[in-house]
Amino acid sequence: MHTPITAFYAGLLGILFLYLSGLVIRQRLAVKVSLGDGDNKHLRQVVRAHANFSEYTPIVLILLFIAEVNGSDSGLLHVAGISILAGRFLHAFGLRRHYAQSWQRLVGMVATFGTIFLLAVLNILILY
Repeated sequence: MHTPITAFYAGLLGILFLYLSGLVIRQRLAVKVSLGDGDNKHLRQVVRAHANFSEYTPIVLILLFIAEVNGSDSGLLHVAGISILAGRFLHAFGLRRHYAQSWQRLVGMVATFGTIFLLAVLNILILY
């Protein structure tokens, strides 16, 4: 089984995950908090950006993998991959930079939910 599209986007998302992990570690060292957020606003923001990425990315990769294995159109798979990558980046950026709502968080979540919906429907339609 060969899944180059999933592998490509999983690799890029893995690098983004490591970057977000590094931000958490750096902030934890800066404020000397090893567990929780120490009631530090900025640490809370980077922890949530990392956690939110961790919550949504796996389901997208699973759906992308299944769609690719079942022979979905490669163009649609690339649209989904670009969308989740951009969406997760924008959401993390917005969450890290803005404590309140931001356009980056909104666009990031719309892209993420849109990607999940697209891949879910694509996987359902593959059955027929």
